[in-house]
Amino acid sequence: MAEFKSLCVFCGSKTGDNPAYEREARRLGQLMADADVRLVYGGGRIGLMGAVADAVSDAGGDVVGIIPEFLMHLEVGNEDAGQLIVTQDMHTRKAKMFEMSDAAIVLPGGIGTMDETIEVMTWKQLRQHDKPIVVLNVDGYWDAFLALLDSIIDGGFAHPKIRDLISVVAGADGVFEALANAPEPDQEVLTSHL
Repeated sequence: MAEFKSLCVFCGSKTGDNPAYEREARRLGQLMADADVRLVYGGGRIGLMGAVADAVSDAGGDVVGIIPEFLMHLEVGNEDAGQLIVTQDMHTRKAKMFEMSDAAIVLPGGIGTMDETIEVMTWKQLRQHDKPIVVLNVDGYWDAFLALLDSIIDGGFAHPKIRDLISVVAGADGVFEALANAPEPDQEVLTSHL
């Protein structure tokens, strides 16, 4: 089993309408701190980002936030939870977040969270990394996204093994088991569409 010392968490800058989203974000933060696993996240103090960062920090865990300069000017940067790295732009932020992490965890979120998730899935499909990606499908939040992946497969634009690029769990308590059991990316996911 690989050792995970640092997890990148993608999640919303809002908490969403379902209280379960914030509850699972805080639970994930607690579990990470308990396991002495560093949080690397988008650096915000609001929404699910703030919830997971505060949970890790409050439990004595290590937090690294990475935020682009323009968002710091909007005063959403979390300077109270661990280290905060300010980048020039969003592209640098995403690359730095993933570079500093052993795996990616996806909580509910908006189009920014989708962008981050699809980008790291694409990098994995293209064999640029083999890090696990775990999606927390809290109360079915990501069902439509999973259905979209099936539609892409059914439409002939991807190999069925793209589903293996991610592991899906119902909540935070399943994350570490999913990380330990994440399948290696299959070469066929890359070569089948070239």
